[in-house]
Amino acid sequence: MSDEKLAILVVDDAPDNLTLMAGILKDHYKVKVATSGEKALAICAAQAPSLVLLDIVMPGMDGFEVCATLRAQHGTRELPVVFLSALGTPEDRVRAAALGAEFLVKPVDSTLLLATLARVLGAPGSLR
Repeated sequence: MSDEKLAILVVDDAPDNLTLMAGILKDHYKVKVATSGEKALAICAAQAPSLVLLDIVMPGMDGFEVCATLRAQHGTRELPVVFLSALGTPEDRVRAAALGAEFLVKPVDSTLLLATLARVLGAPGSLR
């Protein structure tokens, strides 16, 4: 069994959020970052990560559009997506569920974040 870390792509237009998420994830995962939906799609097209941690409210393409585009493309159709957003209305959660994605609300507890990612990735042992 390989000790290579799974790659998580964190997508957020706020540099502080990217830094915070990278700090939480770096000991458990290989972290890639993107500051826009368009950049995220380019990264996924080049080499899809194991999971996308995706903000919703971003200039240009929002997180829902990014997720829908990933679902429409053959190579990323099954890519796990976890929304991490300050939004948290029932409508937002329903949209995420309709896209086959998980939903966490900012600010998120780091233990909950790591547990959710491990569960979605089917890797409960990754929290050693």
